[in-house]
Amino acid sequence: MKGTNLGEFEELVLLTVAALLKEAYSVAICDELASHTGRSVKLGVVHAVLNRLEEKGLVTSELGEATKARGGKRKRYYELTMPGKAALINARAMRDQLWAKIPSLAWKNG
Repeated sequence: MKGTNLGEFEELVLLTVAALLKEAYSVAICDELASHTGRSVKLGVVHAVLNRLEEKGLVTSELGEATKARGGKRKRYYELTMPGKAALINARAMRDQLWAKIPSLAWKNG
């Protein structure tokens, strides 16, 4: 397994996989990311990140059943692994620790 440090977009994709549960496939991930971030999300970029996350052991994938609606093509579904969950928990803990260090006075207008 490669390193488990997450870049910003990797973290967003991993969070989206976790949120979508059993419906986490590339197009659904793109749609969810675009909806929540307000950013245009390219399918090829999401595929590259999913491949990288799979190489790191943070997600696994499997092919679903072929459907007529997709011309017989099968969707690849992604699922968070235990190391993926740990990576998200660690990323959140690190962010929370840094947020806690910001003096409250910095947030007051004045």
